Amino acid sequence: MTTDQAEVQLQVRFVTKQEQYAVPDSPYAIQSNVQSAELNTLVNAILKETKPLILKAVEFDFLVCGELLCTSIAEHLQEKGISTEDTLEIEYLERFPAPKPQECLMHDDWVSSVHTHGSWILSGCYDNSIHIWTTKGQHKLAIPGHTSPVKGVSWVSNDGEQASFASCSHDQSAMLWVWNVARNSVDCVVTCRGHDKGVECIAVAVDAKHFATGSWDNNICLWSASLTDEDNVPAKKRSKPEQGNSRTPKSTLKGHREAVSAVKWVDFNTLLSSSWDHLLKLWDCELGGIKQEIAGNKAFFDADWSPLNNSIVTASADRHVRIYDPRSTESIVKTTFTSHTGWVQSVRWSTIRDTLFLSAGYDGQVKLWETRSPRTPLYDLTGHEDKVLCCDWSNPALLVSGSCDNTVRIFKAKHATASA
Repeated sequence: MTTDQAEVQLQVRFVTKQEQYAVPDSPYAIQSNVQSAELNTLVNAILKETKPLILKAVEFDFLVCGELLCTSIAEHLQEKGISTEDTLEIEYLERFPAPKPQECLMHDDWVSSVHTHGSWILSGCYDNSIHIWTTKGQHKLAIPGHTSPVKGVSWVSNDGEQASFASCSHDQSAMLWVWNVARNSVDCVVTCRGHDKGVECIAVAVDAKHFATGSWDNNICLWSASLTDEDNVPAKKRSKPEQGNSRTPKSTLKGHREAVSAVKWVDFNTLLSSSWDHLLKLWDCELGGIKQEIAGNKAFFDADWSPLNNSIVTASADRHVRIYDPRSTESIVKTTFTSHTGWVQSVRWSTIRDTLFLSAGYDGQVKLWETRSPRTPLYDLTGHEDKVLCCDWSNPALLVSGSCDNTVRIFKAKHATASA
């Protein structure tokens, strides 16, 4: 870029959807080589004049042509092929603050899965155990029961006195557990058997009445999450070493050609699955058929669905995170995000902000992304010393990840409930 280009004057207007920070609509003249820091100074100066009740400076991010500004305005416009002669509209929004590292929970083996519910964390481990922790880092229980690595854990319900959760393992089973919080004791009430190979992933439905598991046998099984015995369970006596009553699947969804790596509920009847066969599938669980199929060009390791933006975010056997819009008639890949230096293993949407998500990878990195900034993550959450196998953002205030360094790390998000 030449010096002349860098020093062009621009007419800009500042707009925001956050009413409390709105400034007058008049245009301002600025140099085209300014970046976010100078824009921040300018908007805060305008706020100081027009909104005396805002006492301290606010950190803003700036959207130019729908994408977060990460370079100078001149470079940004040049890349987008937009003239510097028209009045430019710049949208500003309060910056999501950097998550702060909190606890580090030590395990005896690789941590393959984590799930948070309120102030409780479940973790699943390669030494076949499940653990319950407080979000403050206190270890409540180590739970044996599975006979191979635990690959998925998920809370089903928690009323403060009694909680239930589900787990799945490479021992080909899923288990339903009840935890008496006051006594701090756990019982396995149901063992679910229906897969022929290791179970890789688990997801509890929105209504907590059933759950799905995906396996290396290429199948997805749907199960009742009821803690009591049901009519369809054979009344045979259970033989040791089976724990709890044995349960068979309500139905089995067949269609993937390789291991199922993730299952996620879209609504009460629709399930999203990802697989090593390079396919994402949306299933009608009542009819047992496929509603939609989306082809990728790599094995999918994980996928997550956001009801806030109706999009799918995926982790693949490459360095890229991709967002798919299943409603799109043209290109279904909406955006590609590139910053990881190794395979991406896990992805999770924010449950309250439709433009934020987490990714975790074999490069030991956990990254917090804003969908309008595809090349630069908002933050790198550092601390893990080996591959990161799972991440979770079920509690909006806590970003949680588990790794091959035998730890779960917790980061606290300020402004967790602020709207975008």
